Formats: sequence, C-alpha cells, structure tokens
Amino acid sequence: MESTRLSDYDYELPPGAIAQEPAAQRDRSRMMVLRRHQGFSTHEIFTAFPGYLAPGDLLVMNNTRVIPARLLGRRLRDGGEAELLLLHRINGDEWLSMVRPGRKLKPGAAVLFEGGLQARIEDYAGRGQRLVRFSGPEPLEQLLPRLGRVPLPPYIKQELKDPAQYQTIYAAENGSSAAPTAGFHFTPEIFEQLRRKGVAWTFVTLHIGPGTFQPVREEDIRSHQMHREYYRLGAAAAARINETRRQGGRIVAVGTTVCRVLEAAAGERGFLKEQEGWTDLFIYPGYVFKAVDLLLTNFHLPRSTLLMLVCAFAGQQQVLEAYRLAVREKYRFYSFGDSMLLL
Repeated sequence: MESTRLSDYDYELPPGAIAQEPAAQRDRSRMMVLRRHQGFSTHEIFTAFPGYLAPGDLLVMNNTRVIPARLLGRRLRDGGEAELLLLHRINGDEWLSMVRPGRKLKPGAAVLFEGGLQARIEDYAGRGQRLVRFSGPEPLEQLLPRLGRVPLPPYIKQELKDPAQYQTIYAAENGSSAAPTAGFHFTPEIFEQLRRKGVAWTFVTLHIGPGTFQPVREEDIRSHQMHREYYRLGAAAAARINETRRQGGRIVAVGTTVCRVLEAAAGERGFLKEQEGWTDLFIYPGYVFKAVDLLLTNFHLPRSTLLMLVCAFAGQQQVLEAYRLAVREKYRFYSFGDSMLLL
C-alpha cells in the first residue's frame, strides 16, 4: 500500500547537489535508468537515451516557451517596490498575475514600470493571485523582452549568462513562467539519432506556472489543492499518439507536464482527442496511468507533487531508493540537473 503521508515523500539532499547552471553540453548530462518493478537501475550519459527506445515509439514533448514574466516596478501611490509575475493572459491586456507585496497591491492599486508601462490591479483572483490590466505605449508582449526578466526557480541563486539556457531547443509557444526541464537534455544530434532509429516525436503545450514549485503543506496529501495550468492538445498530436498506440508503439512522456496533459486528456483505454483547457490533475501513488508508457524526467524536490507523480509511476519505495542512490552517486538535482528514464 503506497503512502498518502507527506512525510513519506522526503529525502535528504545536500545543498551542493542542486545544479545552479546547465551542463556545458546539454546531452552530456547524466541519466539514471530505472526499470519499474524490477528493483534495479543503471547509470548512463544522456547520449544513450535513444538506445532505450524502439522503432515505432513516440516521444511527446512540451513546446511551451518561457516568457520574461517577472516585472519589477514602483507603486504609483507611495513609490515602493513592486513585483509582478505573469501567469496567464486572460484576454486583451488582462493577465492573471502573482504580486508582491500582496498587502500593498489590492484592487485599485497601480504599478509603474520603465518605458511608460502601467499595471492596474483589477480584482482578487484567489490563492494570492490578482487580475491585472496593463496599459502603455506598446502592447505588453512587445515590451516584455526589454522590461521582463526570466523567472528562475527559487533554488537557483544566480542570474543566467544567457536566458536561452532556460529554454528547450524546441520551445515555440509563449506562455510559461517555468521551463519543462526534462527537455533541456535534447540536442539536434539526439533528434537525428532518434530519427535514424525510427522513433518519432510530437508536441503538446502546457504553460507552467510557479505553482509547480509550491510545497505541499497537508500531511495527508489527498487534501492538497493542485494548481491549475493551461494546456492544449492539437488534433495532429492526438492522432499521432492514437496511431502509435494502435500500432503497438510506446508513448514516452518527456517530463511531468506532458504526463499530466496526456493523463488529463486520455479516455479509459488511453486514446485521446483534440482539446484545450485547464488541468489541476494531481497524480500521486494509487493513480492508474492510461496514456503514458515511459517517462523521462529530472530529479524533483522533496515533498513535491512532481516527486509524488514519479512515485505513482514507478513505485514509491523504488523511486525514493533511487533518489538516495542519486545523492550518493552525486547526480545533479532539479531544473538544471541530470535526468531519470523510467522504463
């Protein structure tokens, strides 16, 4: 029986194991290969990844692109500092945002930024969020590249030399405030190896919000309220996935975000159809997977919903033992760290 106690999803991680920058060569990161239900793992370099796949397998990848969603400005009323983190565009110039300091940014408050951009807090949106309307000499999307900053995870303590380091090479759809980090390991050379082997790939979109880093606070994890994220599964991707399943190929989710999209969209037999919307699917041990056969992911924070998803996929005790092994073997953890392939 898998545990629903938060304290059972903890592990000790030395601070020095948290990667502060990406590997010099993306595909030279390490990869632990964990064979589900067999109780053993092997250690590889990511260049070995194609060798674990078979002709007819299909990779599903999240093509979201991180936007410079962190805006620093001054409150119009008293000149104090203010910070906005864009979460999702509602319509026109209205955005769902997180704000700081929340007690100073109530409905009616305004924030000024460089370049004449102004934000007005329109309403509360629950869970510390606000509905914000922007106005300025240019549309917000045109100003963001100049005014916005890449919103790095809280455990990365230094600025990036190049913001492109916090993007996958196939990022295409603007909208995330965090990157789908399992995709960081892919290079053109890896894609060429996959193509030669007869392994195909397709894309879905899930715009990742900062809720992915929010800790679970309830000791009974079933009481946790999962954050909502916008996703889109196109008709072509759904057809490709369904045909792969009919032909006996395996569906390989590149990252937990892809896993959540596929499982949220899948019918009981694992087939999908074109759709878009919001998902707050919380996957923890006891969940029965319908659409995902293999999972590629990085190493996740203790007590996090992402770790719980991985435990649901491969077994809580086996995953936690693999994490303890990764610490002993000095794997690099979190966004810029090494990967784990779950077979």
